[in-house]
Amino acid sequence: MVEENRIRVALLAGGRSGERDVSLKGAAQVEKALDPQKFIVTRYDPATDLALLAHDSPSIDVAFILLHGLYGEDGTVQGYLDLLGIPYQGSGVLGSAMAMDKNLAKIMYKFYGLPVAEWEMARPEDVQLPNRLLERLHLPLVIKPVRAGSSLGMSIASTLEELATGIKLAYEHDSQVMVEQFIQGREITGGVLGNEELTALPLVEVIPNKEFLFFDYTAKYQPGASKELCPAPISEELTEKAQQLALASHRALQLRGYSRTDMILTDNGDFYILETNTIPGMTPTSLLPQAAAAFGLNFSALLERLITLALQDKRGA
Repeated sequence: MVEENRIRVALLAGGRSGERDVSLKGAAQVEKALDPQKFIVTRYDPATDLALLAHDSPSIDVAFILLHGLYGEDGTVQGYLDLLGIPYQGSGVLGSAMAMDKNLAKIMYKFYGLPVAEWEMARPEDVQLPNRLLERLHLPLVIKPVRAGSSLGMSIASTLEELATGIKLAYEHDSQVMVEQFIQGREITGGVLGNEELTALPLVEVIPNKEFLFFDYTAKYQPGASKELCPAPISEELTEKAQQLALASHRALQLRGYSRTDMILTDNGDFYILETNTIPGMTPTSLLPQAAAAFGLNFSALLERLITLALQDKRGA
């Protein structure tokens, strides 16, 4: 195929967040999987290459954003690409910003009647005196930085001392910290694909090894630290329920292109939504690509589908 007919892709990876390394590793897999007969891929690192991206923008057909966390998944890069007139895969400024803010996302879930665990926003003084948080919640509790990804700065507290320590840790990652009621259960994740017409992908169950209390950063990225089952071994009824929750979460946050919603399934058959990822991990063994493969889209086909959705999206028209 002649060069003029190939799609020119700006692959955005790296960035300034604590998930920079994850981004770079994923970008290497994406670049390898995109067919060179169809795509011309050029890498840009927003930590250093924003001016170059603007300079090259007239010759770029589409951007593929593979940034996680702040300054990439939170709407900032999306807004920059909108200003440059470059289409991109996934959600726009509003949806990206809402999904990145776990507090705001939970407010939106609750507004739309979706099931979430109770939560409180921490205050800096809670590091010394966390008892206030037990007026409405009870131990154990999950402590999360509001705008961090990959479980960075997240912990589970079973005592007041652990609660204080966890809040202090979370404040090292963000100026806003959430304390959420811990829900015991199985971790299920549901992918969604599409712009106007949405498809719920097969579910994945994530089972961290016994030494991990939850699916933390190490359990996510250390080979062999967790097991993923796709399709998730749950009943048809529960599968349909979880897929509908994934679709509803996607719509509640005004998302586009694709998303992955994480939830907990209790022994009683109830689901609680944890969060929605607008730029899920993107290697062949990541959760959303596994779900896409079970649906019939291998990794290369999934990437091409996301690029097609980006080029079809009319949000900037």
